[in-house]
Amino acid sequence: MTSTATRAEPPLTSDRRVSGHGVRSIIGSWSRPGAAYGALADALRQAVLSGALPLRTRLPSERELAEALGVSRTTTTAAYDTLRDEGYLTSRRGSGTVTTLPTRLPSTTGQFRAAQGADDLVDLTTAAPFAPDELHAAVRDALDLLPRYLPTTGYFPGGLPELRAAIAARYTERGTPTTPDQVLVTTGGQEAIHLLVGAHAGPGDRVLLEHPTYPHAIDAVRAASARPVVVPSGPDGIDLDLFASTLRQASPRLAYLIPDHRNPTGTSLSADARAQVRELADRTRTLVVGDEALTDLTLEGPDPASFAGDGTSPHVACLGSASKGYWGGLRIGWVRGHRDLVGRLTVHRGHVDIGSSVLDQLVVARLLADRDAVLARRRQQLRERRDLVRALIAQRLPSWTPNRPAGGLSLWVDLGAPVSSALAALAPRHGVRVAAGPAFGVEPGLERYLRVPFTEPPDRLELAVDGLARAWAELGVDDDVRASSPTGSLVVV
Repeated sequence: MTSTATRAEPPLTSDRRVSGHGVRSIIGSWSRPGAAYGALADALRQAVLSGALPLRTRLPSERELAEALGVSRTTTTAAYDTLRDEGYLTSRRGSGTVTTLPTRLPSTTGQFRAAQGADDLVDLTTAAPFAPDELHAAVRDALDLLPRYLPTTGYFPGGLPELRAAIAARYTERGTPTTPDQVLVTTGGQEAIHLLVGAHAGPGDRVLLEHPTYPHAIDAVRAASARPVVVPSGPDGIDLDLFASTLRQASPRLAYLIPDHRNPTGTSLSADARAQVRELADRTRTLVVGDEALTDLTLEGPDPASFAGDGTSPHVACLGSASKGYWGGLRIGWVRGHRDLVGRLTVHRGHVDIGSSVLDQLVVARLLADRDAVLARRRQQLRERRDLVRALIAQRLPSWTPNRPAGGLSLWVDLGAPVSSALAALAPRHGVRVAAGPAFGVEPGLERYLRVPFTEPPDRLELAVDGLARAWAELGVDDDVRASSPTGSLVVV
């Protein structure tokens, strides 16, 4: 087999090793029509690209993986050979087979159709919008304000005073009285999550998460060597009875929820449910964190009630981010909580980060001042794109069942069959990359579901759905269903 990419040469020695059964859990439902080794190679490649199989991780032997997957050793050998040639695996006698990445990808490779270059790949693994038109003016205004901070060191561990004041004013406006000393500005929402988890949970401690949930929250819990404990969320949000019993029985150090337009399902907690969550937090003395990164992206209906309520509970905290409502290039997030909590987090943060970019903070302060106009245009754009993707799916993938979220950035699509991982592995061949359902869960499952963001421009969204339709046709699920059902209707077991 001829190599189509230049291989990277990372050190082969690695403390990370994944077993055959571990690989089986990571790649999920990977089989599809056609050569089994090709389907397995696609699934492993997708796992490396998505980070599910970290780089410099030693894979099981071909024999061990074959036994775990119930396939022949010829299949695993051919799949490994394919990925070695492409530069996704590297091997050396005595050192095993280790995951890596090609140092470059050519304009056309075996992953894509011959007529399709790498530049045509539509990446739907990230649900985030492009910058708003108002960003340029906000940057100009921020540059005009910057000179007042030049005579300082530029280090503001708690955040720039005027941004903390702007965030506090926004919470107060939403019915949660807040002062600037109750706000900590962070370098993005992800840092806020890691700070909250790292300051409260360590090896073996339990952290409660919804199922499904934001993958980076799962990463933060695992990075702290804590133990995620999951509570399912359905169409009406989290199961409050199970949430209450889990708080009592598991005694988690922290609970992480997404109360508004939850990533990936789009559901929100009702005002009554929020009140019950706050009451449970106080009763069990458990810190409950509400991730409000998507709160401002309500597309239909009234804006959601503040997760923090009247803001008096020391056991309820909120975090936010400029990435989803404004732009991911602005690495600014924040935590709103009790003064004691903000103080502890500021000290904890000082071990790794002593402040966020002053210029970025000034830009976000300007965008918050003009938020009504910026968000109105953003919401209208997202409404149109949500409805476009739903219409395209109805036309080209009629067996799929997408939801219609009242806010957020993505659809949660029921595929009708447990093939999400196989589809995600196959999709790059057809010009689109997506995150499979299992990426959003701590426990195995979610193979029936696919997250489809609607943040790309309309022409790119059309290309993405076209690519998904081609990948779906190659997967052959609809054909299998028709063959197994005399009426041709979908049979769910």
